Amino acid sequence: MLRPMASNIKSVKVESPNAGMLEAGSPKNMSWVPGGLFWMGSEDFYPEERPVHQVQVDGFWMDTHQVTVAEFRRFVKDTGHVTVAETAPDAADYPDADPALLVPGSLVFTPPPGPVSLDDYHQWWSWVPGADWRHPEGPQSNVGGRERHPVTHVAHTDALAYAAWAGKDLPTEAEWEFAARGGLDRAVYSWGDEYTPGGRQQANTWQGQFPWENLAEDGFVGTSPVGSFRPNGYGLVDMAGNVWEWTTDFHTADHSVSGKNVAPASSCCIPSNPRIDAAAPRDGEVYPRRVIKGGSHLCAPNYCLRYRPAARQGETEETSTCHVGFRCVVRGQGPG
Repeated sequence: MLRPMASNIKSVKVESPNAGMLEAGSPKNMSWVPGGLFWMGSEDFYPEERPVHQVQVDGFWMDTHQVTVAEFRRFVKDTGHVTVAETAPDAADYPDADPALLVPGSLVFTPPPGPVSLDDYHQWWSWVPGADWRHPEGPQSNVGGRERHPVTHVAHTDALAYAAWAGKDLPTEAEWEFAARGGLDRAVYSWGDEYTPGGRQQANTWQGQFPWENLAEDGFVGTSPVGSFRPNGYGLVDMAGNVWEWTTDFHTADHSVSGKNVAPASSCCIPSNPRIDAAAPRDGEVYPRRVIKGGSHLCAPNYCLRYRPAARQGETEETSTCHVGFRCVVRGQGPG
């Protein structure tokens, strides 16, 4: 079930009490990404990652890690923000829906007991009433002991509201991908071309046969505390796996056309700081899709090999799940 975005959230404007902190010097818990020219995309995996083309991005600060439960809690305490998952869907948006499902809730991964066809995601995704960022698996669960895990069950609106409060923004797709590469241009992963160099797991992903067999060779079932794996070349952690991350860009079939400062891959001009700031129309969808990046702890080679910088998916703005989070950026002057 894709749920609507509550009308009282659409028009919320959040002032930032932290903007002065960001102007005073190096932002806390952020890493400087120097910017530069890089090859965006991949020809080797999924169609939406094509075509590979050169892109230029300016330098920016990026959160060293994904926004955590503890950080999001401070935001909610300060602003009183109510997330999309905590708001009941409007019945007018879902005239054919079961009224019992038109309650606050979110999507939760529920592994089947054995092998199933991978053609039907309903076999492992469930709409769970009462699931939200405080109750990741449903109303009987809580985030006690998970303060340093990435916050989940946040829709795009929730991520934007947090970013505004913090005096930050969400990254563009190009900024995110450049940062994830950590200086390793055209490498498959954010740490190089080998999945497990020296037999060592580099990210919180799925080992085993998805969606039923989780071998947990990386030490985790579900999300992991941020920074549980080594940082990339820019000092950023969890740029692969753990949770997907929202970006500002609207999703398109490929990322080389139709956007601000975006030129076709065949163009003689290299786009600078590209962004897709207009939604592509989609039949049957009320809400536009935004690009999410990075993959999650549910990404597996047999189903979703997307824990790579070039990987991308579209997610409708109002959707919240147990495997999508975010991190923020600050554009402007670098250190020194």
